[in-house]
Amino acid sequence: MKRYALVGAVDFNYEDFSQRSFDGVVAVDRGYAKLASWGIVPDVALGDFDSLGFVPRAARVETFPAAKDESDMELACSLALDDGADELVLYGCLSRRLDHTLANIQLLAGLARRGAVALGVGAGFALCVLDAAACATARLSFPALDAAALDAGPYGRFLSVFAYGGPATVSEAGLRWELDRAALLDDVSRGLSNEFTGAPAAIEVHAGNVVVTAADAAFRRARRG
Repeated sequence: MKRYALVGAVDFNYEDFSQRSFDGVVAVDRGYAKLASWGIVPDVALGDFDSLGFVPRAARVETFPAAKDESDMELACSLALDDGADELVLYGCLSRRLDHTLANIQLLAGLARRGAVALGVGAGFALCVLDAAACATARLSFPALDAAALDAGPYGRFLSVFAYGGPATVSEAGLRWELDRAALLDDVSRGLSNEFTGAPAAIEVHAGNVVVTAADAAFRRARRG
């Protein structure tokens, strides 16, 4: 798969970034400063650069007006897909402003519906959307996790699965509480804080779509499809 990193302005998880390999790195507006602070030169700098305050120098710069319908992160996702990426990892986009966080979860949902593998990485956690309409994004599996991986950080061994945008039908195997084609609704909290047991685990969406959250370390080992 061709994997791109898209780096926004907040919660840049350098540990996760450094443990993955990328075919392209896109600095999204003030994400350029985040990358520069770690000595990382992006392949592309994109945005209206209102939050960065200047147009950066990069091998490729894509400049957009501040008044537009799409967010800079949405434009970056489109650029990555147009460049042939089929896996996107979004950094610096899941904290500080709630409206931006919700917008980026919506972007992840749209990418999943299109069959693109996409992951949002925050500070110590990650999330993705699984969509039953696309084979590549309807199933997520985790290998057996050791005790260190299970107990590290605030997310530890927890994995949560929430229906998103309507009801969903979900199976969960290898977790403390298993589900077999169970109905999840998008207006209740069922799906919160299931737990890894150390065994291989899998989530499959049979109808609808869901948001899945867990520790970033768990997602680094996860497989789609």
